[in-house]
Amino acid sequence: MGARVVVGYVGDPAPAAQLIATLNTSGPRAVAVHADVSDPAQVTALFDAAEAAFGPELHVVVAAAGVQDAAYPSLAETTPEQWDRAFGVNARGAFLCCREAARRLARGGRGRIVTFSSSNVASLRPGYGAYVATKASVEAMTKVLAKELAGTGITANSVAPGPVATPMFFAGKTDQRVKAVAAEGPMGRIGEPMDVAPVVGFLCTDEAGWINGQVIRVNGGYV
Repeated sequence: MGARVVVGYVGDPAPAAQLIATLNTSGPRAVAVHADVSDPAQVTALFDAAEAAFGPELHVVVAAAGVQDAAYPSLAETTPEQWDRAFGVNARGAFLCCREAARRLARGGRGRIVTFSSSNVASLRPGYGAYVATKASVEAMTKVLAKELAGTGITANSVAPGPVATPMFFAGKTDQRVKAVAAEGPMGRIGEPMDVAPVVGFLCTDEAGWINGQVIRVNGGYV
């Protein structure tokens, strides 16, 4: 797409630095910015850094930050602290990023907002109560946002992956459980990030301008 990219990250800076180095092999087109998306000031600073690096006209925001408790507690076992942490990142973080995007993205049909939900909102598996609640709120918020942005040309959609081979998916799962999850879907495997990335990429293009207020479940038929 030839886009200039700002990557927000928390924790270990090495993966973000490696990604930025790869993106910049053909010239300076990407920067990384440390930002806790649950903190309004840091989200504002993230967007300010994007404008400082590449100019004031922003076109695409992908709100992908997320956490999942690797203990997979039932709702009866979930503490208020666990609940608040999930909502702080998954729901509050998405809200803060979408709020800045709604204020700053280019008008006239060029703005794109993509949030991340989860196919667990449809599967409703035990042990995912807090996580699913956060992602259901993201889906609802995204649909409302799409309507609130009427007349701006900005679209807002949500991508809801199924099981994907990421550190968050593997955390707390035995090899046996991973194999069982893979066997549950008609494709006989769990997804890979590159199964999801092209869908996100398409939603950011001009060609996707007629897709708005939708939740796209990218899960290989898992749900």
